[in-house]
Amino acid sequence: MARWQPDAKGRLQEAAATLFVERGYEEVTVADIAERAGLTKRTFFNHFADKREVFFAAAKEFEARIVGALEGADAALDPMAAIIGAYVEGAAMLVDYPELVRARETLLATSQELQERDLMKAASLTAKLVDVLVDRGVARRDAQFVAQAGAIVFASAIAAWAVNPELGVEPAMQDALAGFRAAVAHPAQSPRPPR
Repeated sequence: MARWQPDAKGRLQEAAATLFVERGYEEVTVADIAERAGLTKRTFFNHFADKREVFFAAAKEFEARIVGALEGADAALDPMAAIIGAYVEGAAMLVDYPELVRARETLLATSQELQERDLMKAASLTAKLVDVLVDRGVARRDAQFVAQAGAIVFASAIAAWAVNPELGVEPAMQDALAGFRAAVAHPAQSPRPPR
């Protein structure tokens, strides 16, 4: 009977997240996820192609939020300010879940399979942001620099925020951006080892 309850997709996502944290990504099977959700493997495959996709289930919504925010950004904003604002708006869907963000980061660090998929998704998002910036009149090369820099700043900021949620996402983004700009303007140099 349980398999007929509503929101099977959400139940599968919740079951997967719980199991991944409990056991580690590699140790969890599709059958485990379906069983924990009270559903069948068939139902799992109606919603997700594989367990990687359930791990990245929120990625499409996250990407759509960021791209949409950049498309709707004030035309007077410089490209970097527009990208940072878009990431802040996209991150709004994460603010109530710092523990899940921390768990996600931990799981990513332990799985090459997940790291590879994460890189592919990040590259896809960056390419879309480049196209939006170009549509806003930014030269393609500059758009590529800004989109890549925005991704780096976001990764740094979200990691800092997940450890200290009281900081807030937007202040974490501004702090990471300031650190990025300082590093690019005056990179720290370590002494070279003797030859």
